[in-house]
Amino acid sequence: MGYAEYLKDLLRPLRLYELDEGDGCAELESEGAQLDGIYAALDTALREGVLAGAQDAGLDACEEILPFVPSHPAQQDRRRAIAALLRIDMRSFTPAALNDTIAGCGIRARVEEADAPRTVRVSFPYNRGVPENFGELKRRIEQILPCHLGVEYVFEYLLWRELEKWLPSWRELEAKAGSWEELEVYLAED
Repeated sequence: MGYAEYLKDLLRPLRLYELDEGDGCAELESEGAQLDGIYAALDTALREGVLAGAQDAGLDACEEILPFVPSHPAQQDRRRAIAALLRIDMRSFTPAALNDTIAGCGIRARVEEADAPRTVRVSFPYNRGVPENFGELKRRIEQILPCHLGVEYVFEYLLWRELEKWLPSWRELEAKAGSWEELEVYLAED
């Protein structure tokens, strides 16, 4: 039901106006259409102004104020990344908060405290070896992490016990990995 019908329903009990035809009806239809447009614009502004409901312009506006754009195409993932970046403040430097922020930004890495004081260890658990875009990942991670922390990057490579489990013979090993570099980063499909 639009606002034209709402206005007619408000005036109907008075029985003073012709509401279903004539000039009065046309005027109420025109005013109702204008109110429908205003409330549609307000609904859009309200939806886009709150991160939880933002879909287009609201997400774009939030991303404009961030140091870099999250790398998620899906709306829900974009919202999560923006929320993670906006949560960074002086109390957001726990390992859990840093991991949440990094994951929210689309970086598949894990942050944990290192043995040395004021140092964190960053690993890439879903990647063998050095990630292809490591330079960009490093830049983005170091924008998120507090600048007073030292950062150690840890890269995982193939372990011999994994190799023996996945490739029990040299023939299979040679078929899967043609070079030592390929073997180091081999990740079996379980």
